[in-house]
Amino acid sequence: MFKLKQLTLVLILIVGMQSGFSQLGFSHEIGAIVGPVQFRSDFGQRGHEGTNFGNTGIGIGIVHYINFAYRADCNCYSTDTYFNDHFKLRSEISYNTTKLNHYGEWVAPDKTSPNADKLRAHSGEANNFDIGMQIEYFPKSIRAFQAFSYRLAPFISLGVHYTSFNPKAYTTYGSQNILDANNFYSYWEPGSINPESGSTWSTVASIGFRYKIAPLSDLMLDLRWQYYFSNWIDGLSHQLPSDKVNDWLVWLNFGYIYYLD
Repeated sequence: MFKLKQLTLVLILIVGMQSGFSQLGFSHEIGAIVGPVQFRSDFGQRGHEGTNFGNTGIGIGIVHYINFAYRADCNCYSTDTYFNDHFKLRSEISYNTTKLNHYGEWVAPDKTSPNADKLRAHSGEANNFDIGMQIEYFPKSIRAFQAFSYRLAPFISLGVHYTSFNPKAYTTYGSQNILDANNFYSYWEPGSINPESGSTWSTVASIGFRYKIAPLSDLMLDLRWQYYFSNWIDGLSHQLPSDKVNDWLVWLNFGYIYYLD
């Protein structure tokens, strides 16, 4: 119930901010994004290529932009200021899911110990629902881009998201009971497995570009880095020396953006 109240509060805050800007007459854009997600967590070996590519899932989302360069109430350009011509406000609702397994040195074929078997038998799943806002900066003129002076518009962005997470944990070792510590790696601290749902905040940064295909349509490519303020997004926090940071992800998303005329 508390998580639902928090999520509702964040949604009301975002809608309120968007409505405030809308009343000023700025125009809107909507779009959809989808792409592969590399989830970096306590599963697998840190810095291991097989871990990074093995623990890859998918993300989808709906995005909305406030375009400060153009006014919808008069079908005209807004006041020509640097901010209006180089920044957009982006709000987003998205979902990502990734199946997680252990890869690397400790589960290599030559490892035949019970602990290696426990790691191989352990799997999980990260499921995250996001809602949040980012400010996007376009080094080139947004007006010129809309007027087809050039087709490619790079951008960078920074923002904060509220995340509702619902991890899952599985094991095929022993009794196959995820509550039985004997079924998991013996060097992990008690309570290292906790696949309970929860919520947290995260910071989001990205770099990408838009490609104009029509007066009211853009394609978008966006490479995102998202860092969570919790280490339980994947349902695992083993607290070994290699567990140095909270969970995070890299998301390469492809999008289509439509300008609401």
